[in-house]
Amino acid sequence: MQRLCGLSSVKRGKRRRMKIPVGIIDNADASHEGIKSVDANNRCEFSITSDLCICIVTWNMNGQVGYEDIRKLVGNERKYDLLVIGLQEVPRTNVLELLENALAESHLFLGKAVMQSLQLYMFGSKNSELHIKELKVDKQGIGGCGGLIRRKKGAVAIRITYKGINMVFISCHLSAHARKVEERNSEFRHISQYLFSKNWNPYSKQAQVTVWLGDLNYRLQGVNTFPARDLIHNDLHGLLTDKDQLLQEAERGQVFNGYYEGTLHFKPTYKYNIGSNVYDTSHKVRVPAWTDRILYKVEGKEIEATLHLYEPIEGVFGSDHKPVKAHLCLKIIK
Repeated sequence: MQRLCGLSSVKRGKRRRMKIPVGIIDNADASHEGIKSVDANNRCEFSITSDLCICIVTWNMNGQVGYEDIRKLVGNERKYDLLVIGLQEVPRTNVLELLENALAESHLFLGKAVMQSLQLYMFGSKNSELHIKELKVDKQGIGGCGGLIRRKKGAVAIRITYKGINMVFISCHLSAHARKVEERNSEFRHISQYLFSKNWNPYSKQAQVTVWLGDLNYRLQGVNTFPARDLIHNDLHGLLTDKDQLLQEAERGQVFNGYYEGTLHFKPTYKYNIGSNVYDTSHKVRVPAWTDRILYKVEGKEIEATLHLYEPIEGVFGSDHKPVKAHLCLKIIK
């Protein structure tokens, strides 16, 4: 059983010279910056002042899906150029068909990266295929038995050159439980090292924009569930960000060095009773946490990135996670 489950998250074998994967930006030798929190600028004129507007959504589906939830996931306002949707714990349903039906009037399917229950989809506005120069996909599992129960851990990714901008989108699902901080850190580094490394070309351009999205599974450290819930109930959840493991580990220089994330003004997105906005009332009464995140990094000075939105989609009730949406606009600096 141990061999079947692949309990080790790091592949064994002959030692080889480390490659620098194309498009994965995580330089361990860079100065320690941590994650930079930015307030979302909600005023966006959709491609009038930007060269590319992207809507990014992540959602852990908890093994179930309904068409109404999919419609809410994509929303009604669809002026963005690209829509990137990362899904975790996807059921054995044709989710792509549901997404295509929901987006039929506004967007076309461009590509996908799928590894069992971990899936990433990209859609573009009409005629968007004319702006694509390159589109490649990759995946990286990190072991475990999750694939047997539709809870596959690892990452799937799409690399695309769109309107002359080189971008990588990485949708991941990292190890669960509050105590597994070091495992999550190691998984992040493993994924960063090996994605797009099989056909590594030292002459290829590094990604100008890298976006990570998914159920990163970092929890709150050093706070019990009822004090945390009291703060959330009184709209004081901002006081809990100091307890957030992801921000703590980034501050230590362990993960996501130099990435940006919208300020966590919203309530933790996990764990809810399914069908409600009530946090877990099971016997486990889990501590709420911001497990579902979207982070981005811009390399070089040729691209200017502006975050216009970072919030949960409150009207979706089909999972114990709330989806999270970001709206990121890019401008080429000439």
